[in-house]
Amino acid sequence: MKHDSRKYVILTFFILIGAIYVLKLFYMQVVDDHWKLRSQQITEQRREITPPRAIVYDRNGKMVISNNTHYNLMVCEAELEDFDIQAFSELIGWTQEQIRKRFVEIRDGEGTYKNPHTGQIDSNYQRIRSYPFIKELTANEMSKIAPHLDRFKGFYELETSMRSYPFGNAANILGYLNEVNKDDLSKYPFYKAGDYMGRSGIERYYDSYFRGQKGVKYIVQSARNNQIGSFENGAYDTTAVQAPPIHLGLDAELQGYGEQLMANKKGCIVAIEPSTGEILALISAPSYDPNLLVGRRNISENYPGLKSDKNTPLFPRPLASQYMPGSTFKLIQSLVGMQEGVITANTGFACNKNVVGCHNHPSAQNVAQAVQMSCNPYFYAVTRRIIQQKKRKNPREDAAIGLGKWADYMYRFGLGKKLDTDITGLTSGLIPTPKYYDKWYGHHQWKFSTIQSISIGQGEVQLTPLQLANLAAIMANRGWYYTPHFVKSIGDTGPLKKYTKKNYTSIDASHFDAVIEGMRRCVHEEGGTARRARVEGYTVCGKTGTIENYIGSVKQKNHSAFICFAPMKQPEIAISVFVENAGDSGGTWAAPIASLMIEKYLNGEVKDTIKEQRILDAKLSIWK
Repeated sequence: MKHDSRKYVILTFFILIGAIYVLKLFYMQVVDDHWKLRSQQITEQRREITPPRAIVYDRNGKMVISNNTHYNLMVCEAELEDFDIQAFSELIGWTQEQIRKRFVEIRDGEGTYKNPHTGQIDSNYQRIRSYPFIKELTANEMSKIAPHLDRFKGFYELETSMRSYPFGNAANILGYLNEVNKDDLSKYPFYKAGDYMGRSGIERYYDSYFRGQKGVKYIVQSARNNQIGSFENGAYDTTAVQAPPIHLGLDAELQGYGEQLMANKKGCIVAIEPSTGEILALISAPSYDPNLLVGRRNISENYPGLKSDKNTPLFPRPLASQYMPGSTFKLIQSLVGMQEGVITANTGFACNKNVVGCHNHPSAQNVAQAVQMSCNPYFYAVTRRIIQQKKRKNPREDAAIGLGKWADYMYRFGLGKKLDTDITGLTSGLIPTPKYYDKWYGHHQWKFSTIQSISIGQGEVQLTPLQLANLAAIMANRGWYYTPHFVKSIGDTGPLKKYTKKNYTSIDASHFDAVIEGMRRCVHEEGGTARRARVEGYTVCGKTGTIENYIGSVKQKNHSAFICFAPMKQPEIAISVFVENAGDSGGTWAAPIASLMIEKYLNGEVKDTIKEQRILDAKLSIWK
């Protein structure tokens, strides 16, 4: 009996000791913040080293994004000792009031949270953490401060890097960086306060590929929080590793030349290599120097002016503008008509101006002539046959079936949807469907005569310049395309896998010959609408578009558009050009701009200086 009592006493003792330990651990980990803060204080001796972002090169090995070394003056409030604010103000050139205000800004900038244990609103700011006190100091500025920092415990310099854009072009492609905010820090553990991440362009899309691998440096501090050396002589330190270089399909010289041609104009140019889908140039006009948005100081000074500019230089026109394609759309109508079997390459239609207006030319006897002369009545007749195939007795039901099939063809060309390009800010354009017209007119309350403007690329059809450049690439490839993309290779691994997959239209390759011949005649034969697109020594295949332009019901100056590829055999470049409010046909402004881009890309120089000077001198559609 005595032994049993002793057993229970011992058992009770151990249970009591265990309960005390559990309660103590609960108190230390949940209730008492002292130990949590102490743990964080220890981990603060582990300093992360962020590598510079990846360098970016164009297709010819020219550096288009580099890094410049800058410095942040960091501060850890817990390490401040006998802070002489007067002496510090003299060192950095600030007033004492500015210094006090900066400490308040840092604390307020961290925001607050509701403590789950106390129910109180607490600050996210922690005295034991380091924060940037002054950001983006140049080497010269830091050299005047750093030698004196030993007098101001708690302050130290931290090397960082900022982007540089040597060519000063392609702002809408490259994008810009901005400082991370609270939401970014919670979403992306890689970043810490004061870091920068991509906000637009490829800087945003490929942000995770640009970061590289962080390094770690462990430091030993004295009881007075003074750094006294590396822990274990750096045995546990790791080196920061910069991400591999990014190689673009972009041709930096072609991009810069295109921006010169589009000076004093509104519009865009998109150039694609048909065989790879790599974007050679993407000009949005007006544009701006990307160096204007490098760093916090430049952004605060320059961004408001760029945003308020009524010429909208921040707007990425090639990606986000939606235009009626005009007569460039006739290429697809020809192909769909032949694929559906409602016409052949040798089908002719009279140029009946009573049906739809047209300029004076002979009636087209075949598809090639219709494309060459851009005959409106011809494509009215072709599209009517596509939409109204007499599958139903009721012409309205019949039109719904035909339009649905027509829209499916358009989607296979990458129209009416966002191309999965490696950049943000794209729009889908608009390909009208039966549901679209049902919404406007009522179910089965419309037929072809209601929507006939789509036959010549007017009315509800809306496409982006990128989609039209891709259409030119599809024509060059006789029916297929790689999704247009900017990055040629990440390091030596090539592009993202999705950009190595061919996309096929549902048009037989044999149908392209007649349309391409018409595109050739459009540039090189009498009666063609794009004779200004000729390039000596090359056969250019193109199609003009003169696009009606309305604000509400008020007619504005026409847009000038042109798409093409060259050479005719083994094409190397496909282009779309839009000049907004040019007031003339596609052959007047867009076509010669495209020809100059082709000549520059294929020859490396432009010999037709008379044509070049005419474009450079032109001032079109710019608000003063």
